[in-house]
Amino acid sequence: MTAAGRHAGRVAVVTGGAAGIGQAFAERLAAEGARVAVADVAGAERTLELIAAAGGEGMAVHCDVSSEDDVAALAASVSERFGPADILVHNAGIYPLVDFSEMTFEQWRAVMAVNFDSTFLLCSELLPAMRSRGWGRIVCLSSTAFHAGMGGMVHYVASKGGIIGFVRSLAAEVGDEGVTVNALAPSLVRTQGTTADPRAFEAVAASQAIGRTQLPGDLDGALSFLVSDDAAFLTGQTLVVDGGRVRS
Repeated sequence: MTAAGRHAGRVAVVTGGAAGIGQAFAERLAAEGARVAVADVAGAERTLELIAAAGGEGMAVHCDVSSEDDVAALAASVSERFGPADILVHNAGIYPLVDFSEMTFEQWRAVMAVNFDSTFLLCSELLPAMRSRGWGRIVCLSSTAFHAGMGGMVHYVASKGGIIGFVRSLAAEVGDEGVTVNALAPSLVRTQGTTADPRAFEAVAASQAIGRTQLPGDLDGALSFLVSDDAAFLTGQTLVVDGGRVRS
């Protein structure tokens, strides 16, 4: 169930929106009235089709979120087409599995660049306009992997923990300017690109209060709330949406 018009007049940027969780976010925001810019290194044609089918307006921008130049070009393209972004949903991320004993610094840096450095780059480009207009919503994707401390993913878990710290601190700086900054933390989500062993889905589902595998559609309602006027007094938080695996 969506609330038509909930985000009418807003401009949203969704990173990693070509598929999976980001695609679900883009479709939901478009259905609720936002004009949506989909940023990804992959083609986003299917997401644009879903946006159009939802009655929305979208655009796709090829963007490596770890590139300062690409992120600057993204901000400029969105502003030229739709105007400055009101909403940033930073969903893009990578999650290669590798034991720490075999991890190279190059592998560590690659994950940190895409998952964490990108948070700084995107906010540096998009936040100033939000502050100047006195309204903005930033939601970055963390993960319950941070709470679980999963092995074989030290770089990934560290990047997702960094996001939690980032949103807490940035929220303190911009809270009086009409801008909220939060994190959304899912569990293991089944998407087109998920590479986890099928047995991992079974094990995770068994540890949840709601004992089934999480899907992208389980997250878009929470996302829609966080970027709405209804969440104007909620900031600096990490909203865990994982079927009750982490109960805090």
